Amino acid sequence: MKADSRTAVDPSSQHQSRVARHRDGLSRQSIIIPSLVVMLFVVFLLSLPISSVWVPLDRVLAILLGYDTAQTSAHVVINDLRLPRSITAMLAGAALGIAGLQMQTLFRNPLADPYALGIASGASLGVALVLLTTGATVSGVFGSNLGLTGDALVTAASIAGAALAISVVLVLANRVENPATILILGLMFGYAAQAFVTVLVAGADPDKLQRWVAWGFGSFSGVNWSQMILFAPLIVAGLAISAVTTKQLNALLLGENYAGSMGLNVRRMRVLTMAGASILGGVVTAFCGPIAFLGVAIPHLCRGLLRTSDHRSLVPATILMGAIVALTAQILSLVPSLLTGNAGVFPLNAITSLIGAPIVVIVLMRFRRGAFTG
Repeated sequence: MKADSRTAVDPSSQHQSRVARHRDGLSRQSIIIPSLVVMLFVVFLLSLPISSVWVPLDRVLAILLGYDTAQTSAHVVINDLRLPRSITAMLAGAALGIAGLQMQTLFRNPLADPYALGIASGASLGVALVLLTTGATVSGVFGSNLGLTGDALVTAASIAGAALAISVVLVLANRVENPATILILGLMFGYAAQAFVTVLVAGADPDKLQRWVAWGFGSFSGVNWSQMILFAPLIVAGLAISAVTTKQLNALLLGENYAGSMGLNVRRMRVLTMAGASILGGVVTAFCGPIAFLGVAIPHLCRGLLRTSDHRSLVPATILMGAIVALTAQILSLVPSLLTGNAGVFPLNAITSLIGAPIVVIVLMRFRRGAFTG
């Protein structure tokens, strides 16, 4: 029987096509990754002069490089207020982007992120228990009424709430095989936590309720240098987990059955991935409030730029893109103070929602046509 010439496939042509796609991917990565590094450097510098008091960029550079050592107000503003704020934005953006990438790969769902596991809701419950019952505040975000004690109390409560969510999800992960079921259980935990928060809000006095609302707006300004000692190492540890699991995440792209046939311990990988993503999401929520949409949008931006689902390329790109978008959102939130000269700002979550919501809509439209590849 003669082979049908219309359906016959030349193996050599398939191989050449794969090689060509691989070379194209490497070429795009060699251009995009360095470009993102340059862009991050530029946006970071632009984030420092802007606020209610404008500090010229040349003065900022002199302070950063140590040429301007005089303890002037500009020196204090840059070193003590704006520099930790910008570093916090970079770390938080990178953390949320990576956590979203891990969850989307694990659950093969374009809208998955660590908050879908109830992490933000658990952290919010911890904060609500403190803000709405004791009146303590976090100094950088709300204006301190208990100083360091208030900072530690609210932060500890938020991390404890996130840890509770992590513990529940990890216990369930050891008993449930289907990732989609775990995702639904995480959402149910989130709804339960929010129900408790609603009860606390209903009984709160107006002053405490105002502090709770302010926390919900989100902010990168609440982390000072003393808090950075805890915040930065936790974020770096979570990012390191994602860096060392890129090969395993790539195996999960083709499904858990395939990954298991390749020798991957799928259950252990699932637990490790969820733990890393939950730590990243929980720590950011504890220190910065619930930051919307970054975890969902950043991975899709990187997939669109690189045109690949290879985590060896996506992980560094997502870290850089997350930092860039978070810094950009921070700059945009400061536009009122720049224009009016007072301390007014746009709510950070409003800015991140305006950036992320259109991306999510585009992703959903593409997903309906089967374009999502994890």
